[in-house]
Amino acid sequence: MVRMSRRAFTLTALSALATAAQGATTACGTVPGGRPPHGGRQGAGPENRMTAQGGAAAGRRDEVAEMRGVWVATVANRDWPSRPGLPASTQRRELLAHLDKAVRNKLNTVILQVRPTADALWPSPYEPWSEYLTGTQGGDPGWDPLGTAVREAHARGLELHAWFNPYRIANHTDPGRLVASHPARRHPDRVVSYDGKLYYNPGLPEVRAFVRQTVLDAVARYPVDGVHFDDYFYPYPVAGQTFDDDDAYDRHGGAFDSRAAWRRDNIDRLVRETAEGIGRVRPGTRFGISPFGVWRNASTDSRGSDTRAGVQTYDDLYADTRTWVRKNWIDYVVPQLYWHIGNGDAGYAELVAWWARTVEGTRTRLYLGEALYKAGAAGEPSAWQDPVELSRHLTLAAGYPQVHGHVFFAAKDVAADPVGAMARVVADHYPRPATPPR
Repeated sequence: MVRMSRRAFTLTALSALATAAQGATTACGTVPGGRPPHGGRQGAGPENRMTAQGGAAAGRRDEVAEMRGVWVATVANRDWPSRPGLPASTQRRELLAHLDKAVRNKLNTVILQVRPTADALWPSPYEPWSEYLTGTQGGDPGWDPLGTAVREAHARGLELHAWFNPYRIANHTDPGRLVASHPARRHPDRVVSYDGKLYYNPGLPEVRAFVRQTVLDAVARYPVDGVHFDDYFYPYPVAGQTFDDDDAYDRHGGAFDSRAAWRRDNIDRLVRETAEGIGRVRPGTRFGISPFGVWRNASTDSRGSDTRAGVQTYDDLYADTRTWVRKNWIDYVVPQLYWHIGNGDAGYAELVAWWARTVEGTRTRLYLGEALYKAGAAGEPSAWQDPVELSRHLTLAAGYPQVHGHVFFAAKDVAADPVGAMARVVADHYPRPATPPR
């Protein structure tokens, strides 16, 4: 095999990115109701017949292959950096501490949020530096967080997946607070104000092309192991408010029998085209999505889950997560199953079973998103006050061969572990390190 230098590879990848972007541009918590900080949500069923992860198959390290991941959220400095404006050396030290903590807990994958609000944690030519680094949007932090994260994660045997929020621009509605060079200020026609926030309009082909361009720039520059989208597509619905995409629908929705069908197609196109772009720019890099855990309730659609969730991704976020899995558009899915076992509206056991059936026969890997942040948290139901609750989730899920691991929300909670829930997971289920499944 002929090997290219790193510089040659990067130039080739960037050339492919530019070609893809040009072509695309021309072609162009509780339930019901509430939602926790990830944008995910909150789980009883038959007793698990299997023991925790391991058993005979885990007798040798090379036989253990499962996702053991952790999300590192940067929006509003949720997990990292601990606050904006810290010296570069302190930011770096905090980041490495999260990586080291992951290794100590025998995790193998870090999902780092690198585009929290239409900004960047790398020197992007398309979007400004994130304000969560320096406190000022566009302010150069003096180092390359994403490049450092990839290099240091790999040095520790960890995978690094770059997490992008596709459409959120700001957690306020004042464009004047964005840096003057911000693309949203240069293209105000692409922006929608909703629920106290600014969003790019998913109904515009030029928005879809731009989002893909920003993602593929990072993929071309860094050997990330994965690209990751969260659950925010069209925003979560708010009673009495309307997402104003009338003009975009008038211009681009003529082929559809309803606005809802058009909106779903907009998100489907983003998912498919992003997957195709990643494959062109850096083959082998996986593409995964962590949606809200309920596709549709069975009362709405017989193919749905036996749940009574107040949000359904298909109907409310216009994200047809079941189709993405069934058609193999994504490499992995991490439904956010942020409910305790026995929850009356969205049972953890019912949703694990539903997702296991959904991925059956596909090439899409199923990992489960776990609400570590709820363990011991004030105001959460009694189940979450028991440090064993999360360990029970993994025991239950081990009964489904379609489940290939878990991802924990989030890094700050892994580090603090106030009631020892993460320590219990490690003790019960992670007796030895594991490699991520391929």
